[in-house]
Amino acid sequence: MNGLAIMENVRRYRTIASLCRQTAAYRPLHSCSLLAQASEWEHRAVAELEAYYEAFCHVASGHTPAHSASYAVN
Repeated sequence: MNGLAIMENVRRYRTIASLCRQTAAYRPLHSCSLLAQASEWEHRAVAELEAYYEAFCHVASGHTPAHSASYAVN
């Protein structure tokens, strides 16, 4: 997945998290569940960013990612 697609996913995840938090403010009976969902979406966004930057730093240091090595044609 390229960087733009990853950033779009992160934007979407954070938008969903924001909507969950906003809805929680107006639905107090469901706020615990909605805030837990918001937390899960934020976690997904952070995990996606961490995976992207880990792969980016790994490639920048001169190493090829393990999953890409299997596609090399010699």
